[in-house]
Amino acid sequence: MWRLPRALCVHAAKTSKLPGPWSRPAAFMSTLLINQPQYAWLKELGLREENEGVYNGSWGGRGEVITTYCPANNEPIARVRQASVADYEETVKKAKEAWKIWADVSLEMGKILVEGVGEVQEYVDICDYAVGLSRMIGGPILPSERPGHALIEQWNPVGLVGIITAFNFPVAVYGWNNAIAMICGNVCLWKGAPTTSLISVAVTKIIAKVLEDNKLPGAICSLTCGGADIGTAMAKDEQVNLLSFTGSTQVGKQVALMVQERFEQRK
Repeated sequence: MWRLPRALCVHAAKTSKLPGPWSRPAAFMSTLLINQPQYAWLKELGLREENEGVYNGSWGGRGEVITTYCPANNEPIARVRQASVADYEETVKKAKEAWKIWADVSLEMGKILVEGVGEVQEYVDICDYAVGLSRMIGGPILPSERPGHALIEQWNPVGLVGIITAFNFPVAVYGWNNAIAMICGNVCLWKGAPTTSLISVAVTKIIAKVLEDNKLPGAICSLTCGGADIGTAMAKDEQVNLLSFTGSTQVGKQVALMVQERFEQRK
């Protein structure tokens, strides 16, 4: 194969009279694929015959206009106006300004709205489940193998149930523990994650209103917002009869050891 020198190739490309993208007649350019019925979906994406190729909060572009071709049939699809150097510099400036705003957006828990609403609905659903479950807690009398004796199955509340929840499911995890504990006759003490304290307060306000309307003590569902100091106090406190923890494995092991020490002290 013969190869021409690069300089000669460039010269030939510049002086060639063969029809190319920039020498096509206007009538041909009017037959863009974007205007054909089978390509109507392109316009549904917001594309037009000529599109601005710069976006920095608003669309624009002051550079060269190029034509995009379909690789399957080499037919023109649509045109795009590219960025000029001035467009580039302006876009970089606006991107830097936007970064200052975006970087300050709170991370709190990163939960999308739909998932947040679904989590609240899950608490409602578990309450319905718990109410139904309460009808299954009976006191059956069972026969015994010992003559003149019978077995009585009786459910007794444990007492105070401590509930420590994580940041990623601040409503649902509490609901799973709280609803089941309550229908068994227990009271609850909740410590949510410090990063979602507002959620803990908001949920407790709703529960407190229900208890108040039914003339019941608000302390049935108590709340203590706090950090590791409050969690440690709950784990070590023998007045907390049962402790539920949801969180990292590392912290879970620490909580388990603290609770275990209670039994050792009783020996």
